[in-house]
Amino acid sequence: MGTRVRGWRWRPNPLRRRCDVVEAWTALVVAVLLCVGAPLTGLVIGRQAYDAARGVAAEQRAERHRVRAEVTEQAPAAIPNATGAKQPAYWVGVRWTEPGERERTGKARVPAGTRPGDHTHVWLDDAGRIVGAPADSTAIWQQALAVGGCATGGAATVVLAGSFVVRRVALRHRMAEWEREWARTGPEWGRRWA
Repeated sequence: MGTRVRGWRWRPNPLRRRCDVVEAWTALVVAVLLCVGAPLTGLVIGRQAYDAARGVAAEQRAERHRVRAEVTEQAPAAIPNATGAKQPAYWVGVRWTEPGERERTGKARVPAGTRPGDHTHVWLDDAGRIVGAPADSTAIWQQALAVGGCATGGAATVVLAGSFVVRRVALRHRMAEWEREWARTGPEWGRRWA
């Protein structure tokens, strides 16, 4: 049984081939890219996503305003559960009056079990249509972390795929070298034992 010699591809020796050196450098580059490059890529892209999401949320806050509305329809009853999970929201009719305008109606999402006469808040755009609330800091962070995590995973996938391709090419070159060497030395072996 032989023992493994660590770093043999880095040391000069007569058995080391060019494809061995390429594989050694590839392994080092892959390790650095996986440990440093992929997380750094995720961090940079996540930061850009965070800045973009903050900009969109600021635009939404500037374009939208919140008004108090009265619920006009019964929302389905809350679903009993033992775990205290969040109850679903339902679209029901609401009415509101903005200062200086007539009464308006529309549909808004309210928690389960909301009754007619209860009050809720709705977000309106400049045209007076009901729109979603601007993204809060939690949603912004969730988006940035998701985009950064996907970027990290994508970068790691690209690095590993590149490593796979380099190893396959190195293996093909190694097999071609073996064939050439065997074509040169094989006949000598056959003559020696015959």
